[in-house]
This record gives sequence, C-alpha cells and structure tokens, in this order.
Amino acid sequence: MPPLETMISPGLLQALLGHAETTHESLAHIVSKALAEYLQVAHHTLYQVSTSTALVEGIYQGAVRVGTLREHGDLGLGTFEDLDGEMVVVDGRFFQVRSDGSVRECGDDFLSPFAVVTRFQPEEEVTLPECPDLSHLIARFDRLRHSDNVFFALRVDGHFDHVHTRAMCRTKEGVPLAQAAAVQPEFDFHNVAGTLVGFWSPAYAKTLNVPGYHLHFLSTDHQHGGHLLQCRGSNLRLQIQRGGEYRLALPETEDFLKADLSRDPAADLARAEGERK
Repeated sequence: MPPLETMISPGLLQALLGHAETTHESLAHIVSKALAEYLQVAHHTLYQVSTSTALVEGIYQGAVRVGTLREHGDLGLGTFEDLDGEMVVVDGRFFQVRSDGSVRECGDDFLSPFAVVTRFQPEEEVTLPECPDLSHLIARFDRLRHSDNVFFALRVDGHFDHVHTRAMCRTKEGVPLAQAAAVQPEFDFHNVAGTLVGFWSPAYAKTLNVPGYHLHFLSTDHQHGGHLLQCRGSNLRLQIQRGGEYRLALPETEDFLKADLSRDPAADLARAEGERK
C-alpha cells in the first residue's frame, strides 16, 4: 500500500494515540478505517467464527446462528453443526449442501461451528477465456493478488464444463476432521452454470483459517454444490476483494473452551480439503 504523510493537530494526535492504546489497533488501521467511513468507501472485514484448528480437532458444536452471520456478510463459506454439509453464501443467501447431494436454503436458526463471511465489493475483475483445471484458475487469481500477507475474498461466475465437489457427512463431535473427510461423498457436475465463492488466506494464519485457496460451489439453479475439488470452464468472470480487517469470534461452547488446540493443523487440513489422489 502507498504511504500517506500528513500534518495533524496535537489534540488530534493525542486522541489518536489514546484510541490506539485503548483498542490495541495500529495507527494505520485506525486512520484507514476512519478515512473509509468519511469517504464512504468500503473497509472490507472478514468475519470468522471459530478456527481451522478447532475444526481439525472435531469441534463441531454449533457456535453461531446463520442470522448472526447474515449481519456480517453476503458472501462466504463454512459448515454446519455436526459437520452436516457445506455452507455456500452467495448474494446474501445461505445454502446447505448435504452429503446426499441435496441443496437447501437456510433460515436464520441454522447453527454453524465454523464460517467465514464478508460484504463483497470487488476491487478488480477479469475474464478467464479458458480454464482447463483448478490450477489454471488459481494461477490467474495469483496474478490478481498483490501480497501473500493479507486475506482475499474471491468470486467466480460462469459456465463450467465440469465441476468436482464433495460434501461432509454428519459426524459425531470429537471425530477428527481428517477421519471424517476420508468418507466424504464426492459429486461430478457437467455443463452447469454456477458460482464459486471463497477466500485466500496467508500461510501464517494456518491455525485460524485454511491456508491458501478455499472455494465452495453453488449452481445457478441451486440444485448442486459443495466444497470445490476441481473445475473446468470457459469465459469465467473472476472477482477479488482484499480484506482490510480480520474479525474472529471465538465460540463459548464447553468443547471449544476445554479443547487442546496446540497441534499444527496444516497436514490434516491439506488431507481434508484437497482432492483425493
């Protein structure tokens, strides 16, 4: 980001320093947020419930209602209580893709143990004429990202020749994510219009979120979806938004408070989130 130098009054500086000391926010963050509000420019916030480490360790108890998530974002992903399927949030509507392949729209009372949402206002948009596979899509998004140290929200719309997804099965609390993912049903869709939504997270955030790319799919007719494993398409519309603030809401459930979350989750996340070989 380009630097900004300016002169401010001693009184304003004192107030700024006092606020920073009270909130533990950086001066740059406070100034950026204040300017965004004054100029009516979006200061993008990623709102997340729980952590990837908790999910890896089998903490699947519902921690937040969809109604609460709806207040914080209109694009996102996650899962549901007891790991019951995949959450896909598109244009403010929340959908559950279940392990039998069915898709239903969620009311406000649905519970989630892990989710990430944001108010999506893309800062850059490109068209990808040909997308032979997921690696090609990721490489194009890599060119749109200007840092490996901040979060990004992503969206892809278009027609897909092939989409390969999976959806988690309802699982007992305490069963590790890697074990639950070993029996996840997988689905193949052909010649389908739809939307990919998700996030790119820095490697240093691996104990909080899935590092790298994490994408979920929903067909335009809301009949198909799931966690994205592979895709192929053409004339895809890619949109990206940089996250300016990362807000983490920790569960107050007994299982979360008593869990041992000290283990590195990276290897188990890679096994659970990636395509089977």
